[in-house]
Amino acid sequence: MSCPYKSGYVTLLIAVFYCDISLFTAQTDYAPYFYDNGPNSNNGNMALLNLSEDTPKGTQIYVLNGTDPEGQPVKYGMTFEPGSKEYFHVHPKSGTVTLIEELNREAQDEIEVFVSISDGLNKVAEKVSVFVMDANDERPQFQTTPSIVDVPENTTSGSSIYKVQAVDRDTGSGGSVTYFLQVTSGYESSRVYLFSFPSLIGVLRIKPGETLDYEKSRTHFITVVAKDGGGIYKGKQQVMSSSATLTINVIDTQDTPPVFVGTPYFGYVYEVSSPGSEIFTVFAKDGDMDNPNPIIHSIESDGVFAINKTSGCITLKVYPAELRREIFNIKVKASEVSPEGKLLDFAVTTVTIRVVDLNNHPPTFFGENGPQNVFELTMYEHPPEGEFLRGLKITVNDSDQGSNAKFHLRLVGPGHMLRVVPQTVLNEAQVTILVEDSAAMDFEKSQFLTFKLLAVEIDTPERFSATADIIIHLLDTNDNAPKFSSDFYIARIPENSPGGSSVVSVTASDPDSGLWGVVKYSIYGSGADLFLIQPDSGIICTQPWASLDTEVKSKYNFYVKAEDTEGKYSLAEVFVTIMDLNDHSPAFNENSLEKTMVIGAPVKIEAIDEDAEEPNNVIEYSIMKSDPDDIFNIDADTGEIKLKPYIKSMDIIQNISSNKDCTWSVVVQAKDRGSPSFSTTKVVKIDITEAVSGSSLIRENPMQFLGLVSGVIIIMVFVTVFISTVIYVRNVKSNKILPSRRIIRRKRKPWRQDDFHQPFREECCGVKFRNEDLEIPTADNINCNNNVKGCFHRTPPSPPDAPVMPPPLPSHFRHGDREWTVPTVSASVASKTKKRSDRCKDNPVNTALVSELKLRLEQKNMANRY
Repeated sequence: MSCPYKSGYVTLLIAVFYCDISLFTAQTDYAPYFYDNGPNSNNGNMALLNLSEDTPKGTQIYVLNGTDPEGQPVKYGMTFEPGSKEYFHVHPKSGTVTLIEELNREAQDEIEVFVSISDGLNKVAEKVSVFVMDANDERPQFQTTPSIVDVPENTTSGSSIYKVQAVDRDTGSGGSVTYFLQVTSGYESSRVYLFSFPSLIGVLRIKPGETLDYEKSRTHFITVVAKDGGGIYKGKQQVMSSSATLTINVIDTQDTPPVFVGTPYFGYVYEVSSPGSEIFTVFAKDGDMDNPNPIIHSIESDGVFAINKTSGCITLKVYPAELRREIFNIKVKASEVSPEGKLLDFAVTTVTIRVVDLNNHPPTFFGENGPQNVFELTMYEHPPEGEFLRGLKITVNDSDQGSNAKFHLRLVGPGHMLRVVPQTVLNEAQVTILVEDSAAMDFEKSQFLTFKLLAVEIDTPERFSATADIIIHLLDTNDNAPKFSSDFYIARIPENSPGGSSVVSVTASDPDSGLWGVVKYSIYGSGADLFLIQPDSGIICTQPWASLDTEVKSKYNFYVKAEDTEGKYSLAEVFVTIMDLNDHSPAFNENSLEKTMVIGAPVKIEAIDEDAEEPNNVIEYSIMKSDPDDIFNIDADTGEIKLKPYIKSMDIIQNISSNKDCTWSVVVQAKDRGSPSFSTTKVVKIDITEAVSGSSLIRENPMQFLGLVSGVIIIMVFVTVFISTVIYVRNVKSNKILPSRRIIRRKRKPWRQDDFHQPFREECCGVKFRNEDLEIPTADNINCNNNVKGCFHRTPPSPPDAPVMPPPLPSHFRHGDREWTVPTVSASVASKTKKRSDRCKDNPVNTALVSELKLRLEQKNMANRY
């Protein structure tokens, strides 16, 4: 049998032989090859290439580089073992190699790849290895998690209790692991310091000097951190770590004595207790709660008390009457018993037992005849504050002893009218009720008052209590004055109302009872003369003889008084306004019925309506008839009569009429706007002339000019006398002198030291009086006629204050010190010579003027001073 290897070798030699023959027979062509630049070069045949595992996908990691001996262009190729992952891709022309898959050294640290170069005829392939270098991309991994460790509480300090192990698959410093305990804030952080943890070996120990205590903490949760040594990852230094929680369960051991629960202990012996009565039960348990031992109880006593050794119930052995002390402090011992019956650890506590009275009596209220729970009293309203209610005799008692007989007294009722004394009682006390708020005890608000008197125990668990009703019947007194429904009343009544007409009804009420509540009415005041009031009903009427006229007086105010039978009263003010009626016809001024009209200038006629209010006193003027017609116009508001605009000379007038004396009669009507309306008709004679200059009049007719001047002077004198007379008449009525200008006074001498500044004093004859600070207004139009310029109608004022009498004249004023003449139209007041002093002294006008001026000046100085 021939060897198969030998036959194959022969076949190979034959192939080589024929190949050599073909090479020699044809032109020689050499295969391309790679450059071998070594492992540190980034181009060549890619042999021994080192590549970091954190190289990003898509990175150009290498360039295949080779050549063809004949200079033919070459192409590069790359293949992998069948079934293996393809990590790289090569560009066939440029030879650039690109990473197309993520690298992971821990999964595959070496990659085998076939690289090839071809010139089209020959292809050369080489197998190369690419080594994946480590990067610090892995965290330390704990081998056993979660970890639970059971440690007996009596483990000695410094003992090892657990070994922690973590593995990092990185190499170098990135694969080295150190350990430490993580400390967090809060209560758990304090438990970490019970343990020590060397960083390299990972062994957890109880720290020297520390011990575990099951009774304080049964479980400890420890966070262990494993950290690598750090390394480069994606060009940066990176340290990675992981943590795990270690649960340490402390196992209880028999090292704690028994514990009494619910201390301190207090027990009580009551007056009804008997031998064998349960006083108190103590409760003890083993301090080692996971494996407790049985507990037995014992007592150290002098034969008064006994205890059940199993249940811990303390009982009385004698009657309470045999006890010689009020308080007993007894020692109770609780001992552990081992399964063998041996006494182990023990604990001792004190039980305080107090002998007390039994709280079996509630507080009780007593009257004069024994226990009572309703007390009644009759008294007048508004008793003095601080006074005690004498008609109440109340005693309160609690038959118990000590703290059981201590209780509070409290009075419950409307408001804070009454107060109880005392407020804290021990055993027994006399109850006193004091008046706290006298005003609240009002018969008009409530005719009887009901209160609850409470007695409540303070320091007892039963909180026994008792109540008693206190009923107070109030008697009325005359403690209220009548009260009007309003502080003031406003009424309006037409003028010319017949006597006895009703004006307004006032109402006042008195809440008191009986005769004290009967109200009588009366009126008084300076404005009450024309009115009367019905004393029972409060209806105010005009006097039977009263005649109301707005033009005389339009406003009245007075007081109305409401009074009860004992003289208690209240006041209200009444304001009455007299409403104007249209009861006057316009009246022409007789002096204006004959007029001389200069062509181009108007003449004015005037009528006055004595009604007081608009529109009753508003006058309209009209021309009813004239001869010839259509020659005059009249202003309906002012009464000015003018010639028609086309009449500009006497020639035109003479052409219109045959009347050569140029005097015409015009029938003019004055009509008011009231309802119903009244009118008056008068004939006005108008003499029409042309304007004549003064110089021509003197030359042509000097006597006529002289007569004209004399006439003007006479008219001025007449007007002066007329105005003076009017002023005198007004001042006699109103006792007021109202000059139209300031009164001028010369420089005064030094003031006298009086209570008021002295505005008047004696001076030499001919000295004028002036006061630069005093403005005296002119008199208003009394009827407020709208045809007079500057007149206005005032709206009704707000309710005025009560009338006040003017202050008396100063004591140093003397009527005879200075005399004054009646002021003229220029409002100058000149002093007269002493020759006429006797006559001036008796002049009432002078006296009124001086009094008025002095009074006004003193009032002004008083206002400035205060």
